[in-house]
Amino acid sequence: MDNLFGGIYKGKIVLVTGHTGFKGSWLAYWLTQMGANVIGYSLEAPSEPNHIGLLNLDITSIIGDIRDLDRLNETFQTYQPDIVFHLAAQPLVRLSYENPIETYETNVIGTLKVFEACRANSVKAIVNITSDKAYENREWVWGYRENDPMGGYDPYSSSKGCADLLVNSYRSSYFNPAEYKKSHNTLLASCRAGNVIGGGDWAKDRLMTDIMLSVSQGKKVSIRNPNATRPWQHVLEPLSGYLHIGQKLLEEKVEFGEAWNFGPSDEGSVTVETVVNHVKTHWDKIDYEITRDPKQLHEANLLKLDCSKAHIRLKWKDVWDSETTFEKTVMWYKNFYENDSVGTTDDLNHYVLDAKKKNLEWSK
Repeated sequence: MDNLFGGIYKGKIVLVTGHTGFKGSWLAYWLTQMGANVIGYSLEAPSEPNHIGLLNLDITSIIGDIRDLDRLNETFQTYQPDIVFHLAAQPLVRLSYENPIETYETNVIGTLKVFEACRANSVKAIVNITSDKAYENREWVWGYRENDPMGGYDPYSSSKGCADLLVNSYRSSYFNPAEYKKSHNTLLASCRAGNVIGGGDWAKDRLMTDIMLSVSQGKKVSIRNPNATRPWQHVLEPLSGYLHIGQKLLEEKVEFGEAWNFGPSDEGSVTVETVVNHVKTHWDKIDYEITRDPKQLHEANLLKLDCSKAHIRLKWKDVWDSETTFEKTVMWYKNFYENDSVGTTDDLNHYVLDAKKKNLEWSK
């Protein structure tokens, strides 16, 4: 495993903000498997159970708020990370309506403070994670490209658009590629991904989590927006993209310090109701009902990414089709609830093996 991504992460000090969250915990695990020294910086895990706790990783875990610049600087000065993967965020659309101040403070000002800590401590590489919702969504049938305008209807989406504008400003003002190795030694990239699923996610108001919790309680899951179409992908898909970008930045390849989309092929973009019917084939206890709320908050109906740039320049491709993604996700939860087992190791091993079969660049 430690030869993946050119073996670049073996022995590296890697700081992951948001390591107690869903994507952050999977990323921290993958990094440990490649021999990285992982420093996690995050709030307490947002749920019980939680993936990071089940993994019991041998990492340095710091419980802190990214809005606390003094604590961030203390952490950076103590551990001197080579690279930072910034995932910490308030990640939920519906919660952003309830608490817009916390959403903007975390996703914008928190990101600003992480960048300031990186700048003060001369971090070599920063991979900033935002969202496909950062784009100004016009309900287009085609995918958004990296140079399309940022925007956002709801506070969460808007905050992510703001964070991406912040990335552009810092790349121009402090980490300008033209000044690399002259006035600074930092490369900064921004990554955007779509709806990510997989085992170990217990955050509120997420489709797969709602389904699995309902099953565990013997209830039908309530589907509030059955026709919403999303680019569903397994969590390992964008993580392989983030790690590949991190590799390029650590190799001092200036041209990769840009914005990047990581999403599934077109067949991965399906409606919420289609997803539920797919997952039902893998666990017969799953059942659902559609609930219509006339006061339902606005959420986008159609949103997908154009990942041509990553396909062509990074040679990145998704590994699993939608059927495999749904199956892997359902079986992770089924084995957890019925057999008290955690399938993260098996899923990662199978994913890497399938990537090798496809001869993907990062897997060689």
